[in-house]
Amino acid sequence: VAVCHPLLYVFHMSQKHCTFFVSAAWIIGFLDPTSYVVLISKFSFCTSNIIDHFFCDLAPLLKLSCSDTFQIEVLNYVESALVTLNSFVLTVISYIFTISAILNIKSAEGRHKAFSTCTSHLTCVIIFYSTIISLYIRPISTYAPKQDQFFALLYIVLIPLL
Repeated sequence: VAVCHPLLYVFHMSQKHCTFFVSAAWIIGFLDPTSYVVLISKFSFCTSNIIDHFFCDLAPLLKLSCSDTFQIEVLNYVESALVTLNSFVLTVISYIFTISAILNIKSAEGRHKAFSTCTSHLTCVIIFYSTIISLYIRPISTYAPKQDQFFALLYIVLIPLL
């Protein structure tokens, strides 16, 4: 809205819309991990309690469990598909609208400036989504500690740094 219709932004993004978006983000942020917590609390851990990761992530935690992890793996695929892929699709759609608005800019200098701004953001978006998808939308059996730590480092440290 800010790029495609900048003069109408105030009308489209009312206080009501902003409250809805912030509330939805908070509610999803709190409800999403609840099902994981309930399922993981029923697991038994019979090996070491040392997680081979620099934070308590799902895949290394499931590797420590001696319980059947099938339910939580299915839950992980479903929730990852719903949350991650839906936000990815919405981001791609917004970029399609943004790029079409940029292409309608008359001056070459204006298009270049707009594309250079969008390119840096798009690079961050691509790194973020590719690491998230490669970490969470795959079988737990393919867990590789060093590779997963590297990908997690990308989306935890590199993206905020950029």
